[in-house]
Amino acid sequence: MAAAAMDTDSPRVISHLDMDAFYASVELLRYPELRGQPVVIGGGHPAEEITLAMAEPGVQRFARLRDYVGRGVITTATYEARAFGLHSGMGLMKAAQLAPNAVRLPTDFEAYRRYSRLFKVAVRAIVPHIEDNGIDEMYLDLTDLVAPEAAAGAKETPNDAWEGAREVAQAIKDAVRRATGLSCSIGVAPNKLLAKIASDLDKPDGLTILTVHDLAVRVWPLPTRRINGIGPKTSAKLEAAGVRTIGDLAAAQLPWLIEQFGRNCGSWLHDAAHGRDERPVVTHSEPKSISRETTFERDLHATRDREQLSQIFTELCMGVSQDLQRKGCAGKTIGLKLRYDNFKTVTRDQTIAVPTQDPLVIRRAAGQCLKRVPLDRRIRLLGVRVGALCPVQATGPPPQPVATEPAPSLF
Repeated sequence: MAAAAMDTDSPRVISHLDMDAFYASVELLRYPELRGQPVVIGGGHPAEEITLAMAEPGVQRFARLRDYVGRGVITTATYEARAFGLHSGMGLMKAAQLAPNAVRLPTDFEAYRRYSRLFKVAVRAIVPHIEDNGIDEMYLDLTDLVAPEAAAGAKETPNDAWEGAREVAQAIKDAVRRATGLSCSIGVAPNKLLAKIASDLDKPDGLTILTVHDLAVRVWPLPTRRINGIGPKTSAKLEAAGVRTIGDLAAAQLPWLIEQFGRNCGSWLHDAAHGRDERPVVTHSEPKSISRETTFERDLHATRDREQLSQIFTELCMGVSQDLQRKGCAGKTIGLKLRYDNFKTVTRDQTIAVPTQDPLVIRRAAGQCLKRVPLDRRIRLLGVRVGALCPVQATGPPPQPVATEPAPSLF
């Protein structure tokens, strides 16, 4: 099969940067003695005691998967752990069956957010056109830096632009390592879809250039799940029809795809398999809401675990407040999310008069939402959300809580 040409009048040079096993790599900076070992992150709070015993003076022992009891899942794993079949989203109890001696460290999202800010500052010093795509990845538009003639309307990206992109990408990798001590993998391609595939081809610490001429050799042999946006259900349906690789998908007829998946999804699958993607790199977008939530290691009772629940609720409200302050936002709609032990989820919202980023105001409004939900079952998840956001400078100074007013009893 010959690679199909991209249908575009504006050739671009797009990059996708993905930090390598980000959470695990941050932890290895803290515990370098664990380098080269299978390590998973998940299940627990950073305040959890990590040191279990002293095998001998100066030797630290860490929690092992075989000792874990609970329903937590893996947030991320080192590449050594992945060799055992461990991966993000896998239950820790199941992971313990595959690699009982793997080290388990609790998550520390404050540390991960701190390193996220560090690497993003380093990247922004080199590339101005960036789409933030989460705590550990971003899209970069390099067109103006390496191929201004393409940006000006040339029909093809010149060959020397790809070499220029390689140099820029290497400079970005070097800057990220200097700023954080961490490695990242970068893919460079004509669009976002191919750039994301490329960043995963040579992990860890990879730098991969992928053009449409590489489609047949490097992309089509991959399983369809490697296309960002194809989930388990679509993948299973494709496989049931004998479509296992991206090449198989590229060979499928468009009318058949539309018949099986509908016009929008079928057309998208056809375009994606042929490396077509016209989405721009969105350099700025206003968040619609900011939230935090946590799933408990064990189900908590509203009465017997009242103090623990109240503390967790307060920490969630404080965390949302800090996120709002970092993003320069305030919000008027305060929301509560609660999931019971039977997996039923309920949400409640309350709109206040003045946008806020004040943790006490958020806590008070969330507490009012809590009064509107039954607490007759154990609770497995708790979350707080602030929506209807606006820039904080447009709101004036945040309202000050009355010092003599006690905080409401939440549970």
